Parts: sequence; C-alpha cells; structure tokens
Amino acid sequence: MQQMTHESFSHNETLLPGSERSFGIVMAIVLALIALVNYWHDGRIWLWMAGIAAVFLTAAFVLPAALKPLNWIWFRFGLLLHAVVNPIVLGFMFYLTILPTGLVMRALGKDLLRLKREPDSDSYWIVRQPPGPAPETMKDQF
Repeated sequence: MQQMTHESFSHNETLLPGSERSFGIVMAIVLALIALVNYWHDGRIWLWMAGIAAVFLTAAFVLPAALKPLNWIWFRFGLLLHAVVNPIVLGFMFYLTILPTGLVMRALGKDLLRLKREPDSDSYWIVRQPPGPAPETMKDQF
C-alpha cells in the first residue's frame, strides 16, 4: 500500500531493556525507600524489605547477570503498562480538556484557527501589520 501522508507509522525501533546493574540499583533504592517510609509512618522498619534491597544492591555490583531474568520481566511489564495506560491517559486528557475547550469555543462562535470558509474574500492570506523581518534576513537560519 502506498503511503498517503508525510508520517511513517511503521515501528522499526527496537526497544532494549536497561542494564542489569542499573536495574538492581534502582530496585534497591526503591525497596529501601519503601522500608524507610514504613519506618516513618509506623515507627518500625521492614527488615525483610531492607534485606531484599540489600540483595538487589549486592547482586547489582557482584553478579549483575543474575538480575537478567528479573530485568526482562520488569521491562516486559513496563511495555504492557505502556500499551494499556497510554491510550487511557491520552483519552482522559482529550475528553476532559481538549473536547470541552473546543465545544465552548464553538458555542461562543470563536474560530481561532480561521478555518471557516470565506467565499467572498480574495485570499486567505493574513497581512501582517507591522510587516515582519526583511526576506534577506531569513537566509542561513541555522
């Protein structure tokens, strides 16, 4: 099928999980923070959570290859969350912000993008007053 737009919707990008070492360090930090938050709220630390954090931190520096299966599972879980949460969040954003704004603007008769047809006009060109910069200043912009 021939492409009819300027955008390419093919996904040729290969996604790779992060390194096992960084996965282990991040998991150790998160688990340690959870243990500390429990200490802050309840007054006692979860030693089992702190122990798991220590195991992750030790594995990250001593034997990062041991974290490969957990890193892969975590990566796949992140891809699943992306596939489920992304459309839901974007749908909420559209239906709670963009759609009501458009309906209010339409009800007020606003046409901010000047999309209404004007068959009697000579041109849809907007004359700029005052005129913009001289055309010769637009060369070598980058």
